[in-house]
Amino acid sequence: MAAIGAALPGTSWQRCRTHYLRNLLTKVPKSAQPWIATLVRTVFDQPDADAVRAQFQRVVTTIEAKFPTAAEHLDTAREDLLAFTAFPREIWRQIWSNNPQERLNKEVRRRTGCCT
Repeated sequence: MAAIGAALPGTSWQRCRTHYLRNLLTKVPKSAQPWIATLVRTVFDQPDADAVRAQFQRVVTTIEAKFPTAAEHLDTAREDLLAFTAFPREIWRQIWSNNPQERLNKEVRRRTGCCT
């Protein structure tokens, strides 16, 4: 992340929500994982940046009551997870996950025979 900031001043780091959620779920008991996952996904269903940030805070507060470690983990990742809100709503779906980029990289590796 520091290299990105040094090489490309003014850029932001967007953490993939899918991969982050996988990390977050390791902080709670298995029985609570579906509930936590559902709560976190509500953040991304909001209509605008202000609503996203407000919902994020509600989710952190809700999780904090039962799982303070998970809430702290989520709160620490706030800016990395919500970086997509600095862009127009129309492109949010394309930038809030890096899965398309990973698929492309996998296809390049497959076609070039690299790293097999």
